[in-house]
Amino acid sequence: MLGRALEEAGIDRRKVYVTNAVKHFKFVPRGKIRLHQKPNTPEIKACRPWYERELAAIKPHLVVAMGATAAQSVFGKITPINKARGRLIELDDTRVLVTVHPSYLLRLPDAEARAQEYQRFVEDLKLAAAMLRKSARAPEFPAVPEAEFPVKYNEKN
Repeated sequence: MLGRALEEAGIDRRKVYVTNAVKHFKFVPRGKIRLHQKPNTPEIKACRPWYERELAAIKPHLVVAMGATAAQSVFGKITPINKARGRLIELDDTRVLVTVHPSYLLRLPDAEARAQEYQRFVEDLKLAAAMLRKSARAPEFPAVPEAEFPVKYNEKN
């Protein structure tokens, strides 16, 4: 699903680095399947050094936080998806886009809601694609009008 959404948004999957911001994996066995469980705050904080090393190594122009766990890892606090979704947020030397996790789309029971949310997800990724196209033409972060990046992260957000 992520590959298809990236393609629809005009992002070449071969040119993006995809990782789990939180490396903690836990589950509850249910017969032959495993039900994944959300990591808690201490587990998210314990994985932060890996995320920071990846940032230092990759030096991305943009981080796309997919889901609440990724957003909490990136911002260091609980970040409501719908409040932060669909806009670029400046955090230190990186821009961050918050969106839903693709697995959320798979769990939606209603086909119509799934289709609508998938389109919103693609629109979020199109925002990322537009920002990355601007970054490709500039050696550093692009000079973009403030109206396109109105959100600055601080402890009150």
